[in-house]
Amino acid sequence: MTLAASDTLYRKNKSVAPLGIIAMPGSEQLAEKINRYLVQWANDNGIPDTDYMIECECPRFASGDGKGLIKSTIRGKDLFIVIDVGNYSCTYKMFDRVNSMSPDDHYQDLKRIIQAASGKAHRLNVVMPILYGGRQHRRNYRESLDCACALQELEAMGVENIITFDAHDPRVSNAVPLMGIDNVIPSYQVLKTMLRCMPDLDITPDNFMVISPDEGALGRNMYYATMLGVNLGMFYKRRDYSKIVEGKNPIVAHEYLGNPVDGKTVFVADDIIASGESMLDLARSLKEKNASRILAYATYGLFTHGLEKFDKAYEEGVLDAVFGTNLTYRNPELLEREWFHEVDVSKYAAYFIASINHDVSISTVIDPHEKIHALLAKRHDEKVSG
Repeated sequence: MTLAASDTLYRKNKSVAPLGIIAMPGSEQLAEKINRYLVQWANDNGIPDTDYMIECECPRFASGDGKGLIKSTIRGKDLFIVIDVGNYSCTYKMFDRVNSMSPDDHYQDLKRIIQAASGKAHRLNVVMPILYGGRQHRRNYRESLDCACALQELEAMGVENIITFDAHDPRVSNAVPLMGIDNVIPSYQVLKTMLRCMPDLDITPDNFMVISPDEGALGRNMYYATMLGVNLGMFYKRRDYSKIVEGKNPIVAHEYLGNPVDGKTVFVADDIIASGESMLDLARSLKEKNASRILAYATYGLFTHGLEKFDKAYEEGVLDAVFGTNLTYRNPELLEREWFHEVDVSKYAAYFIASINHDVSISTVIDPHEKIHALLAKRHDEKVSG
């Protein structure tokens, strides 16, 4: 945080209440990074706070029943609970068998910790980068609406604010119109990481293009194309609506709409890479159209079917790089891959927590538009001087 931004928050505005951060199991690494930024900013402004972390635990009985424990006082605190519902590396024992925690298990533990707070906190806020049930965002048949119900349940339990990142469909906030929901898009952090990792990248309109992988991701890709001043193309997924496979209609083909990609570097942004089949099919299609390089970004790189297909695509030159955030669990093997580049969003999350704690608009702390313009101007000056 710049000195001016720090001054805006800590000297011109009082915090709502003393800050407290609880890291749910599996989110400790992200929460600790956020905590370090917040402590540093407070110290820089004469506040001698040393740590905002509050220890918690969600033990289970041998039968699988669980409970939530908060191990120090939270009375009067502005409490932020950080949770990663996608962390499948967390395990628990049930009937002497080891089970991986599912999003359902993480969500139940969140409710247990909220219950353990027992109404003692000044305010309850939840930092949930991946919204629980967020991919089931609309009803087409006789289907559940998990995310909407979860948001309403959290509101009923006293949660006042939720910070999420790149929601699959931000319109799900309509389920709780009176609760504060911030849907954060880390566009600046993505571009900054991409330009740092690829110093030779030419982002001029003649050599660079942004392409949306489908109509659902058009908005975020339109933003990148507008900010970079380059052309935008898109694919649409032609599906077989007569079949349902693994809960969805299978994709028959990816059809491309847009300008030619011959010789251009193509940037493709999406919210999630699950199995990755769609992203790889899209990359192969672009290579067949003579694209020079394919750079993929997903806020959440899950790689649910493993990394082997991406390894092969990288070796064959089909895919040149994949960018993903540290907002959810990353397999240690993924972090070792040459083709994967991590986008650190912990500082941006800390901005939002600090702003909410001081009841200040985030635009007074960081304007992503201005930051991106400054980043591109600096890049241009380096190219000219170099």
